[in-house]
Amino acid sequence: MKSSVEKLSDTRVKLTVNVPFEDLKTEIDQAYTALAQQVSIPGFRKGKAPRQLIDARYGRGPILEQVVNDMLPVQYQKAIEENEIVAIGQPTVDVTKIEDNEFVEFTAEVDIRPEFEVPDFSELSVTVPAIEVDDAAVDEEIDRLRGRFGELKDTKRKLKTGDYAIIDLKATVDGEVVEEATTEGLSYEIGQGDLIDGLDTALRGMKTGEDNEFTTKIAAGEHKDKEATVAVHVQQTKERKLPEFDDEFAQMASEFDTADELREATRAQVEESKKAQQAADIRDEVLKAALEKTDFALPESIVDEQVHQQLHQLLGQMAHDENALNEVLKAQGMTREEFDKQAREDSENAVRTQLFLDTLAEQENPEVSQQELTDHILFTAQSYGMDPNQFVGQLQQSGQIANLFSDVRRGKALAAAICRVSVKDDQGNDVDPSEYFGEEPEAEAEDTESSED
Repeated sequence: MKSSVEKLSDTRVKLTVNVPFEDLKTEIDQAYTALAQQVSIPGFRKGKAPRQLIDARYGRGPILEQVVNDMLPVQYQKAIEENEIVAIGQPTVDVTKIEDNEFVEFTAEVDIRPEFEVPDFSELSVTVPAIEVDDAAVDEEIDRLRGRFGELKDTKRKLKTGDYAIIDLKATVDGEVVEEATTEGLSYEIGQGDLIDGLDTALRGMKTGEDNEFTTKIAAGEHKDKEATVAVHVQQTKERKLPEFDDEFAQMASEFDTADELREATRAQVEESKKAQQAADIRDEVLKAALEKTDFALPESIVDEQVHQQLHQLLGQMAHDENALNEVLKAQGMTREEFDKQAREDSENAVRTQLFLDTLAEQENPEVSQQELTDHILFTAQSYGMDPNQFVGQLQQSGQIANLFSDVRRGKALAAAICRVSVKDDQGNDVDPSEYFGEEPEAEAEDTESSED
């Protein structure tokens, strides 16, 4: 096999491959065997007709067609490896010449990963929010737990933030009812973000059976940005009664016996949550800083494919009804053009990030153990709500296990690089990224046991 490469752009190449017939003996034998099993020639059992008779009766066309179909994937892969091309996406293949008993020539255009320099992570510095676990944060988490055991009770007093109200709403623009902002019997918590701008202010101070009116701008739909008059009627007012935070509550709501134990456990939980958020912040900021120092072209066909997948997935939720999608976008105050633009930007960012991490993974070259791959598969199956065995079966059937392996490899490569970055929190304190991203020390239990023996 002979091959040559023509660079079409920074992200696309054209391979020209010439394969002599002497390299196609296996494919030719398989093609004759397969055709002999399919045809009937007088005087010969199926599969036993000689090649000369097959050629004489059916010509070489069917044989050559089968040979070309069989050899293309193998010879394409050989050419890719021979020329050390990092191909991404599917190639566009064109058989350009067939000289019987001499050679087959084909071309393949394919996107490639662009070449670029990965920045020196030891020269990067990022700042992330500091971890703050004060009494207020702990109290907030405890109140959230108490809220799960709270009860709504009717009240006759004036509504305030945190209360619930059963309300009727009717919005009009120039006397015309705005359906999107009109409802009856809606249960609404005051202070959790205005359902309609101005609603919380209107409700505070109202009592059961009272009416009020306010003006607002419609946020979406046919009357978007128009001023509307909204009439609100309070059917009923309720307040949430929270249980006392005492030992009895601790025993009911947790595995702890006392309120003090539950508070300390809650403080530790809040701290772990803050640490997890700081780790995520570090990862995001480091990746952002590294990408800002790296410039490379994106393969358009890969970006187009990502955009198509986004749209296909969204349309799939709407029975592939384009009109339904446009109506949803309209209700959100977004045009189709704005949606398409955002989808392309998101796709470009996703492709850029993955290409960067792939190159980083080659540079770092981390080892991925079977246990790490298994853990990632189990985690992914759980995130999809699938049985792990069923998930693995689907991965094997679709040949996607290699993709999950690559995910783990990218993650380990980025973790190793992050450990070299200078990190401070927004209070000026140094943060050691290896606390989150460093390799965990291997257990030395066996060594300890051996020494004891």
